[in-house]
Amino acid sequence: MRITDLLSPESICLNGRADSKKDALDQIVDLMARSGRVQDVEKYRRGVYAREEESTTGIGEGIAIPHCKSDAVVRPGLAAMTLPDGVDFDSLDGEPATLFFLIAAPDTEDNVHLDVLSKLSVLLMDEEFTGRLRRAQNVEEFLQIIDETESGREEEEGTASRQETRKGKRLVAVTGCPTGIAHTYMAAEALEKKAKELGYDIKVETRGSGGAKNVLTAEDIAGADGIIVAADTKVPMDRFAGRRVVVTKVANGINRPGELMEEALSGAAPVYEAGVSGGSAEQEEGGKGGIGHQIYTHLMNGVSHMLPFVIGGGILTALAFLIDTLAGYGTSGGANFGSCTPLSAFFKYIGGLSMNMMVPVLAGYIAYSIADRPGLAVGFAGGLLAANGNAVLIGTVFGDHLDKLRGINKFIADFAFVGEHSGNTVSGFLGGIVAGFLAGFIVLGLKKICEKLPDALDGIKPTLIYPLAGIFAVGVLMCFIFNPLIGLINTGLSNMLSGIAAAGMITVLGLILGAMMAIDMGGPINKAAYVFGSGMLATAAQMMTEGAQASDPAVQACFISMAAIMIGGMVPPIGIAAACWLFPKKFTKAERGSAVSNIVMGCSFITEGAIPFAAADPAHVIPCTMVGAGVAGFLSALFGCTLMAPHGGIFVFATVGNPFMYVVAWLIGSAVTAVMLGFIKKDAVTD
Repeated sequence: MRITDLLSPESICLNGRADSKKDALDQIVDLMARSGRVQDVEKYRRGVYAREEESTTGIGEGIAIPHCKSDAVVRPGLAAMTLPDGVDFDSLDGEPATLFFLIAAPDTEDNVHLDVLSKLSVLLMDEEFTGRLRRAQNVEEFLQIIDETESGREEEEGTASRQETRKGKRLVAVTGCPTGIAHTYMAAEALEKKAKELGYDIKVETRGSGGAKNVLTAEDIAGADGIIVAADTKVPMDRFAGRRVVVTKVANGINRPGELMEEALSGAAPVYEAGVSGGSAEQEEGGKGGIGHQIYTHLMNGVSHMLPFVIGGGILTALAFLIDTLAGYGTSGGANFGSCTPLSAFFKYIGGLSMNMMVPVLAGYIAYSIADRPGLAVGFAGGLLAANGNAVLIGTVFGDHLDKLRGINKFIADFAFVGEHSGNTVSGFLGGIVAGFLAGFIVLGLKKICEKLPDALDGIKPTLIYPLAGIFAVGVLMCFIFNPLIGLINTGLSNMLSGIAAAGMITVLGLILGAMMAIDMGGPINKAAYVFGSGMLATAAQMMTEGAQASDPAVQACFISMAAIMIGGMVPPIGIAAACWLFPKKFTKAERGSAVSNIVMGCSFITEGAIPFAAADPAHVIPCTMVGAGVAGFLSALFGCTLMAPHGGIFVFATVGNPFMYVVAWLIGSAVTAVMLGFIKKDAVTD
């Protein structure tokens, strides 16, 4: 921390005058109060007096450094004052004090006032420095003298000295990505590797799909010289309040670990203030990245929490279909396919319940990302309405009396709860996304409206006002506007998929989806393709619930799309691993050493294994992976390969339709990537 970070212009007085030691202390305490760093000025003033009674802070040579550590201090700060005529301050050498620095430190364990006191003491031993401060004509010149002297002393230490001090530097970091599968741990590994190379100590908290691991303690944070948060998902940030924190994307943790560390240790990072952005890393970074990035991070927060339900429930449902197929009901099961035997019905029941949670969880955690915890209930409610549509009351409470309804009741029955000839109002996956954003911004609006309410009502805002008003508002909007509108879109999508399949265009869709998976290896384009595939599985489930059979063209188009997406994501790591063995001169020794791990990740449908190669040589690697993955997606669709599970790689191949040709498509796509790398990529410069 630099001295000028703690010294505000309004807390500096030059060429002042004081009649006594008490007058000097009162004046400089008032200067400190102007900076806004003290919440109880009189309590702080008493603390300064008490410290002065213990022993004088007049250190001699005309310098005094009064200081106080108190819970009256909001955040650490400095005040400065020059008195050309001096004042008797009981200094150790008996001389009048003419240059004052007052230190205010919070009552915390980090003892920041001692660090600043030590740095000030060293600088104030330089008579030329103190003379220049006393002669400063204005506040700007005063600050400039301090900044130049402090910077000059750091430069004089030299590169060798800085390298030596690195051994004592301690860093803490947090990494997290939307899915919590690969980027989270790759960023942690990159940071740990770079820290070891530079001689720093580092502890990295990973917030993956299995929860937070290696969690930072209060002691870890208090003892850190630098803090890095490399995350594209929600991270608890209030624990870093008052500390300088580098907040960035998880990709930068993978690609720029050294730069992040230097920034964290430079003292140039902004101070994190609790509550400013809702306490989440992605909102801090999202504010810098514009509206598009904010929308992406909110959406990915919902997707990351939704994925376990999709994956677990989807695989169980796929196993139900597999069991019925093995039992001989593949062509004769009809609308009951997946529950023709007790065992398959059991799997489908559990899987179906989990899949039914997909849309509410998606909406709930989009809202949570936007509005924090108060958004959850409103988002969940909106997601349930999207998943179930508006027809819930037909045939129950007033289903037999629709013709007798009048006024508002008739309007609701005809419009919101679906009349006899009304269309589809199940908005599903798309509706869940809309509901999540609606819920989040509705709660933000309610928070704004409730700011003027008495403090006594703070306790009922999150438990009564936000959920009651929020659920009602999102319910009206979903039932009367978005469910009917998106229901029409979903019907059109179903018809479009049937038309694509009938026209033989499903192969083009497979090519596009496969290529999208290999462009940015887990980035926004990759995630867009995967989210589309998850939506297709949800669409297929909805159509089958409404009576469609698994063999219907539209349902098959959904499963073919998911198959193309997974195979497209499995090609890049396998293709790169094959290229490492076939064309070793194209890769460094370290890159060749990662070939086996790429095989494992490729087989597990973890595209991110290709990221280090793409980051090192994007101009040559990305076109090769994109073409190979596109070829694989095209062939998978051409061969009519289907996939009813949303994840799992080779571990769900038993649920793949036409599995032999699926493997053929996978191997051909990987071979295309490997051969292209052999021809296009340049030889490695070093080995």
